[in-house]
Amino acid sequence: MSYSTADSLRPVTLDDVRGAQKMLSGVARVTAMESSRYLSQTVGAPVHLKCENLQRTGSFKLRGAYVRIAGLLPEERAAGVVAASAGNHAQGVALASALLGVRSTVFMPKGAPLPKVSATRDYGAEVRLHGQVVDETLAAAQEYAAETGAVFIHPFDHPDIIAGQGTVGLEILEQCPEARTVVVGIGGGGLAAGIAVAVKALRPDLRIVGVQAEGAAAYPPSLAEGRPVTVENPATMADGIKVGRPGDVPFGIVGELVDEVRTVSEDELSAALLLCLERAKLVVEPAGASPVAALLSEPGTFEGPVVAVLSGGNVDPVLMQRVLRHGMAAQGRYLAVRLRLTDRPGALATLLGALSVVDANVLDVSHVRTDPRLGLTEAEVELHLETKGPAHCAEVGQALREAGYTVMG
Repeated sequence: MSYSTADSLRPVTLDDVRGAQKMLSGVARVTAMESSRYLSQTVGAPVHLKCENLQRTGSFKLRGAYVRIAGLLPEERAAGVVAASAGNHAQGVALASALLGVRSTVFMPKGAPLPKVSATRDYGAEVRLHGQVVDETLAAAQEYAAETGAVFIHPFDHPDIIAGQGTVGLEILEQCPEARTVVVGIGGGGLAAGIAVAVKALRPDLRIVGVQAEGAAAYPPSLAEGRPVTVENPATMADGIKVGRPGDVPFGIVGELVDEVRTVSEDELSAALLLCLERAKLVVEPAGASPVAALLSEPGTFEGPVVAVLSGGNVDPVLMQRVLRHGMAAQGRYLAVRLRLTDRPGALATLLGALSVVDANVLDVSHVRTDPRLGLTEAEVELHLETKGPAHCAEVGQALREAGYTVMG
């Protein structure tokens, strides 16, 4: 399989995906398929997790990047490659280029998480930080390609990329031949399109459900209009699927072969990431957890066995802390309250004693005495509590009110 750069609108076939699978032998891992007892009970049917978060570089992106770069003509390889990415695609291109002996330059936003920047450099790419958002970074990479002759490696909008990502679909059918539904996150659409090409060619009865974050859901309006449309200012914690416009190549495939596209909220993404960590012992980034979020959102609407594709695990530690706290709050397991009390010796100890009676675990205490909003003998306390669920949150609030405290939030 060898496509020239000009062959970017070539249809993607099952033979292309099978060719990509042979090319990736010994390069990409055949990632594990793990069953989830908790999700199976929730959905009412067997649920299996396709663990692309355990792939080399931490996501499926290596598959498509390697196939794309390996398919370049000799003169194109000699010119080197360039990419733009905030994380997963950057690392996939960097490692694929190193394995193939091709010089790579990767443009990343100035605010990209330091672990992702460091990992991309460690894989062998020259990293250039440019712009505050990915659109600015993308423009810089394309300008670099025009000036130097380097081949621009698009993250999703090329047949080679889609064929490489489609190898995930072949593995799903090999590992879970009885599957009835595959659930996969969608950003630009490369992974979903590739899986759809492979799966529908061999199992046309198997249902494919795509998942987007509500704040970056370009596919529903695009499918409704029959053409890719742009969502202005996409916003979501799931940066792996934070794409404002579907790719032209994957859009046609998704429209034809993906049965349904759903959206999930930020709360649902947080809860899904937390569930993956606690129940499955898997570190998954918000985009990778989107299929699990869809299962939790409407568990009774999926025919099993279900395969949920955990597309990546490259989550910044700082973001992980925030997302986990957000997920705990969404499940009613984290409570932040502000209240006022009389500023006298022992007042804080009395407050903490009232909380211990209802078994609330205090994570953090902020005690403010000097503020123009406070009376001379008042103090304001903000508490961050770990609780056992919504009912326990209500019990804590009631206990504080019964103890004479005014809860402000």
